[in-house]
Amino acid sequence: MLSDALRYPLEGDGWLRTILVGGLLTILSVLVLPWFFLQGYYVRVLHGVTNDDPMPPKFTDWVDLLVDGLKLFVLNILVTAVLVLIQVAVAVAMGTGSTFAETPPAADPGAAGGVLGAVGLVVFFGAILVIGYVVPAMLANFGREDSLTAAFDVSTVLSGALTREYLIAWVLAVVVGLVLGFVATLLSLLIVGIFGLFYVQIVTYYLFGRGFAAGLEADGSGGEAVTY
Repeated sequence: MLSDALRYPLEGDGWLRTILVGGLLTILSVLVLPWFFLQGYYVRVLHGVTNDDPMPPKFTDWVDLLVDGLKLFVLNILVTAVLVLIQVAVAVAMGTGSTFAETPPAADPGAAGGVLGAVGLVVFFGAILVIGYVVPAMLANFGREDSLTAAFDVSTVLSGALTREYLIAWVLAVVVGLVLGFVATLLSLLIVGIFGLFYVQIVTYYLFGRGFAAGLEADGSGGEAVTY
């Protein structure tokens, strides 16, 4: 799977043009609008990968790219809102717990507050890890079905995410994103790294989509084993 992911952005006759356009849009993302086209392209990558299209998409049908980018933006806002709600809930629980902890005369408020704080941090960062693991599966199903509501199809999302195939792909995507992303960021000083960052994004989205699709097949469809 990793070797396929690394080759994927370079498949087809128009791969160089795609990398150049994607890199240029990355540079122009500070203008906001080009960023939405990029997000739409990543949705298109997910759609192709999860539907067994071996070729990377091209920058065509710009209106559709923009619409998909806006949908992905909305989805990211909703996920961020969930994180904020979790953070608020943890803060409220910690505050309430501290109040109760101070009630017994023999209690040590400082110790109780420290324990509650530690528990709160564990819960919060645990929630971030879970969301960070599940969200790519939500995006993959969104891209696969070409429907925003598919991202919230809990049954399908978990069917793909709670599998060995998706777990391996997710780990690979994180590692690739960290390692190659770091290298590309350093090379950004030479401009060429900007195009490298776009390449890395395609690879990570490929891994998320491929792992999710393979997970769905392995979960209940009797799909063939995926070679990693």
